[in-house]
Amino acid sequence: MNSLPRSLYIHIPWCIEKCPYCDFNSHEQANPDYAAYGRALLHDLNADLERYGSIPFVSMFFGGGTPSLFPPQHLEPLFQRLRDLDLISDHTEITLEANPGTLDLSHLSGYRELGINRLSIGVQSFNEYVLKALGRIHDGHQAVKIIEHAKVIGFNRLNVDLMHGTPGQTPLIAREDLNMVRDLEIDHLSWYQLTIESNTAFYSKPPNLPKEEILDITEAIGEELIDSMGLKHYEVSAFAKPGEEARHNINYWEFGDYLGIGAGSHGKITTARGAIRTQRTRQPSNYLARSDFHATEHPLSDGYLGAECLMNGLRLKSGISYACFQERTGLDPVQFRAAHLTEADRLHLLKPRRFQASELGWRYLNRILEMLI
Repeated sequence: MNSLPRSLYIHIPWCIEKCPYCDFNSHEQANPDYAAYGRALLHDLNADLERYGSIPFVSMFFGGGTPSLFPPQHLEPLFQRLRDLDLISDHTEITLEANPGTLDLSHLSGYRELGINRLSIGVQSFNEYVLKALGRIHDGHQAVKIIEHAKVIGFNRLNVDLMHGTPGQTPLIAREDLNMVRDLEIDHLSWYQLTIESNTAFYSKPPNLPKEEILDITEAIGEELIDSMGLKHYEVSAFAKPGEEARHNINYWEFGDYLGIGAGSHGKITTARGAIRTQRTRQPSNYLARSDFHATEHPLSDGYLGAECLMNGLRLKSGISYACFQERTGLDPVQFRAAHLTEADRLHLLKPRRFQASELGWRYLNRILEMLI
């Protein structure tokens, strides 16, 4: 197989206060050693480049935790290394997740100077009652202020994260949240329903969530309003104006490669030996105490490889082509479909000659994914 498009994911594991719905690798810690962590990220990068080769990145993404807590000066050596090796340019999409309640406005200018050109802002709601129920530490005014300030200093590409189906949310509140997105002229929106994951506070003490009929009304109202903004539904929970789709996320969904650096980060790399998953030490203290900076490798078998590719690709409204599937997995798409998706075809859940959900299949996407599992 030829070299696939490659992205870089950087995990920042710390937050001020862990949200009750969060199951990500995030840890509450006062005054973490950001300088040491910045050095560790650079060691990770060098180890991965040594093992997997230097290929320019189509995108970078800082996730967490709360990346917007990280002082930008401690990321400068990482960015300098990437530029010295011509792995990024002014055209590389570089995204940082930001939480309104933790973002130092002076950090924003520092991020922009580093070359970060896209922010993903975890608003979740502009409604004070909903924010409190979700355990968020910001208010709606702070969220608006961050978005407006980011635009002023040159962040032309912004994503806003909003949740629906949250405790205490009504269809009216959901509409008000989306109207705020319209007023702020946001070009990319992640709008998704709250799910209760294991190993979270909400799993231990479940909140009162809206009933099914309320969820259905909210979703119908929301999708109609989002469409009226000119935001097209291109992925399960993502909506964007043409040209503003997240290139980093698309590379995930189309089963491209990516390096993962930072505590608990995962990667997926295609090598001469086949496709592998990589993983790094999860606990920040253990991560910083390492002497070996190489990630642990887990080979992907052919059977799992095809299933995982489609579990990603079918999240896209456009799905993935047979040619892309074969390039990313080395498997024959017709044979794979015949072996694993005959029931989906019988139920008309997939379009012909392409791995793409039909309109009916989009409504029953989880059922198709269960067939793959």
